[in-house]
Amino acid sequence: MRAIVCTEPGTLERIDIDPPEPKAGMVSVDIKAIGICGTDFHIYKGLHPFLAYPRIMGHELSGVVVEGARSDSLPPGTPVVINPYLSCGTCVACRKGKPNCCATLQVLGVHIDGGMCERVQVPEENLYPAGDLGLRDAAMIEFLAIGAHAVRRSEIAPGSRVLVVGAGPIGIGTALFATLAGGPDGHVAVMDVSSRRLATVADTLGFSETILAGDSALDEVDRLTGGERYDLVFDATGNAKAMERSFDFVASGGTLVMVGVLKASITFDDPEFHRKEMTIRASRNATKEDFETVMNAVAAGKIPMDAINTHRDTLDALPEAMPGWLASDAPPIKAIVTV
Repeated sequence: MRAIVCTEPGTLERIDIDPPEPKAGMVSVDIKAIGICGTDFHIYKGLHPFLAYPRIMGHELSGVVVEGARSDSLPPGTPVVINPYLSCGTCVACRKGKPNCCATLQVLGVHIDGGMCERVQVPEENLYPAGDLGLRDAAMIEFLAIGAHAVRRSEIAPGSRVLVVGAGPIGIGTALFATLAGGPDGHVAVMDVSSRRLATVADTLGFSETILAGDSALDEVDRLTGGERYDLVFDATGNAKAMERSFDFVASGGTLVMVGVLKASITFDDPEFHRKEMTIRASRNATKEDFETVMNAVAAGKIPMDAINTHRDTLDALPEAMPGWLASDAPPIKAIVTV
């Protein structure tokens, strides 16, 4: 079967591999659509902290069940959303109901080969019937679930004043679900280093309050909040300097949620941290609950999927398409690859 492998940073190759052999407890799924995200770009550029090459990428996936499922809800031909987080089920995190941060977690396309191919095998519990969702939208559930999980981790209260730092796909997903969770009295602003991305989130996604990151960003935060700053700040940049700067934007008694991850250490000012009695939370991946939250929101028409899916191409064209997306002045919010 066809597959795309990242053999080393900067190199994608088309290859032929054997289809996966049927295994007990695993379900064969024909991949139909693949979302391309920042993780894939980091792998391609050699920046991901948890990866060894060569690697078949692809963790934002939808497909159709072929065989192997025991559940009546997953007969052959069922369109499915694939949860790419493979947990052990027995470690301390799994016993706490947190398989998203399993002690031995393996993520398709990161720790093990993923879905940039024609067929994969995954545990049955990692498949969620897509229902009326189209296969394109089903492939976009996972990245949105990361934002939904971050919002759930924040314990957001209705009416919260929120800042999302980073207007990439994960930041956009976080902002969308923070808006839904904050209710009609909530307030969500978006910050980014790119004025072009900020214009996109304002014009196509409706986030009218945007802040250009830079030397004057804190002054703008104070202007917009009357000097009180934000109850909740979500950092979705994966950039050390930006993550450290995000501490400054948090109100007294507020919370900072680290959504992005990077291969580096970060520091913060301890007296200021204590003065504010600030809370810091990490947010990693997502759980079934978050996938279901997103699927329900998409089915209800609450998420602008057409606006988010800005780029499209085929699996065979990906080795040429990905470098072009990275070099573009207008990179994708979300690119979808069809198989």
